[in-house]
Amino acid sequence: MKTATDPRHLKRRIAIKVLFAESFTHQKNLPELVKNILKQVKKLNKIIVDSAPTWPIDKINKIDLAILHLAIYELKNKDTPPKVIIDEAVELAKEFGSESSGSFVNGVLGTVYDELTKTIQK
Repeated sequence: MKTATDPRHLKRRIAIKVLFAESFTHQKNLPELVKNILKQVKKLNKIIVDSAPTWPIDKINKIDLAILHLAIYELKNKDTPPKVIIDEAVELAKEFGSESSGSFVNGVLGTVYDELTKTIQK
């Protein structure tokens, strides 16, 4: 069960904060996870645009975007169960984002997960 002191949860919180700050100005001493996400940010943005076509990438709340970058990166590159990744992303969106961030992040990640599952099954 996830707790506030779970090292994976803390690692994600740090990554979100750094990704958010990075959206304003370059940060020094980036954690490895953030470096890996930033290397793939163009691909991640394409996935977000495809999954939320009514939301231009520049209109998405920067904290929501940071959460989506982390979660999609994890869905594509980690062995963590997708439900855990999505649940954690929604919880982070509720904690750091606006009132509608949780449902927005959940909707986008649900679409991303469905597309990833279709791709794997082909």
